[in-house]
Amino acid sequence: MMKVCEIFLSIQGESTYAGLPCVFIRMAGCNLRCVYCDTAYAYEEGTEMSVEDVVREACSYGIGLAEITGGEPLQQREALLLAKRLLDSGLTVLIETNGSISISDVDRRAIIIMDIKTPGSGMPGSLKIENLKLLKPDDELKFVIADRSDYEWSRDFIKEHDLPDICTILMSSVFGSLPPAELAGWILEDRLKVRFNLQLHKYIYGPEERGV
Repeated sequence: MMKVCEIFLSIQGESTYAGLPCVFIRMAGCNLRCVYCDTAYAYEEGTEMSVEDVVREACSYGIGLAEITGGEPLQQREALLLAKRLLDSGLTVLIETNGSISISDVDRRAIIIMDIKTPGSGMPGSLKIENLKLLKPDDELKFVIADRSDYEWSRDFIKEHDLPDICTILMSSVFGSLPPAELAGWILEDRLKVRFNLQLHKYIYGPEERGV
């Protein structure tokens, strides 16, 4: 059994899969407390469900793309089996993780989207650095930028670890805090090898809407 906060169909708002219909499986619980977290309700809310029931519900939408998210999904070991079962059912599976838990046991067919926590998140240093060596070319790393110092920290981290040689790098601004145009300008000025990201779902449905 696992604790699931919600399962819903929406438009994927982030990553290179942005714009595609996607089934979201939001697991309950998180080991971090980012200051700008927009899913704090997932810290505690949730219903006990079996892996089989979650797979059945996710597949019932008839959509070939699913994301396991949270909270922090890898806090629950059942998420590993869930990913495998969804993959075995023919779905493309994204796993969004905060990088603080090892991804060594994640099914290699799944696509990892790992959030590197910046100083502006309030959770810097939470990354399990060994995870960088476990990433595949089709995985993605995400930096959420709160201000100029966050950007400079991320830019230096990207260069220090040669991240563009590992996988796709995503960079987005904190919604409602840092204007996207400002971040885009910094990226262009530095010719940074990253993909600029917007949280499309917030522009489509609004920042407070749940289940989207």
